[in-house]
Amino acid sequence: MRTIAALAIAAAALILTPGLVRAQNKPAKQRPPRSGELGSGYVFKRDPATAELRRVPVKSAATPGAPDENAPGPGTIRRQVDLVEVGCNVLAPDGLSIRGLTERDFRLYEDGAAQSIAHFDASTEAASIVLVLDASPSIFRELAQMKTAARALAEKLSPLDEVAVVSFSAQAHLLLPFSRDRAALEKALDSNALARVEDSSKSNIYQAVYLAAAELFRGRTGRKAIVLLTDGEDSGLGLTWDPYTAAPKTGKDADRLTFEDVARALAAAGIELYAVSTATRPKAMTEDWLAGHAEAMLVSDKTRELGIPAYTAYLAELVRRAGGRLYFLREIGTLSEVYRRIAETLSAQYTLGFYSSAPVARPGWHALRVEIADRAGVRAIHRGSYYIPAGR
Repeated sequence: MRTIAALAIAAAALILTPGLVRAQNKPAKQRPPRSGELGSGYVFKRDPATAELRRVPVKSAATPGAPDENAPGPGTIRRQVDLVEVGCNVLAPDGLSIRGLTERDFRLYEDGAAQSIAHFDASTEAASIVLVLDASPSIFRELAQMKTAARALAEKLSPLDEVAVVSFSAQAHLLLPFSRDRAALEKALDSNALARVEDSSKSNIYQAVYLAAAELFRGRTGRKAIVLLTDGEDSGLGLTWDPYTAAPKTGKDADRLTFEDVARALAAAGIELYAVSTATRPKAMTEDWLAGHAEAMLVSDKTRELGIPAYTAYLAELVRRAGGRLYFLREIGTLSEVYRRIAETLSAQYTLGFYSSAPVARPGWHALRVEIADRAGVRAIHRGSYYIPAGR
């Protein structure tokens, strides 16, 4: 039997072995977030060496080498890569979901290289879903539908699925931490906090999505989704048709949240985005047009020339990066019907997990592709890439 000292030496050897560059261990059990303002007690700080944005406690923000909340803790065993999870819906030629497939039916590729599937789930494990609701005046009238819509969502979800609720205008507030209690879900949607419009001039959409991803999903695996209800007109990031406005900055603006940071956060954690826009669908932004641009940046001069508003293009771009889908409420009719469709999509989703076969976990974006073996005309719907943060 090994001594405690021998075990410690063995663990240290694993940590220091060359080429083992990323952390993967069973997440430590954490206290669930409490209701209240998201982001409270933290500020954003950009690492000058990696250009990655971190959330740092206010008390240590001015201290060099402030702790990184995403860094592995003491005693973490290091492996080559983290488990990468890919949500996948399989559609028949008529558009209906195909259920009952097994791991052997799937082929998974990272950057064109075939990967071994290390984990497979056919919607039997619990899903984690956050409803992020824009409570600004521009869409406040839609909130009256929320209780009915929540029932439609809950009826289609598994009893094991957990739902959290976040509302935002200028600030984001957690109304319900992850819960399986459907009565608590209805109560959260009927709360005074949701009904109160906090700031009539601001709607910080992307900040709310980023904070929900950063604070609520840590340590969670399996199907993960944010369901965002908004008009898409963000007032926090200063986004324009100029791509520079979406990218991380240097100098005095280095610590500001950017669109790229939001996309990275969702893609790194495997959180899909189901965005429900209360704006009118632009005529040029058809489902076929979106499908034809699945591998191309949607915020471009060509998109602008089609008469698509910049704010709608950015919303569609975030969905493209994270996976999920963009819905337009006015063409579907009711929020309940939209939520029902989202729940059905999640309930028919397969989860494929893999450890990259690449010898070194290269930071940045990596392409994903899923194929279905020996089934003509069948489509696999999944996110097209995932992100590895630098310095992790």
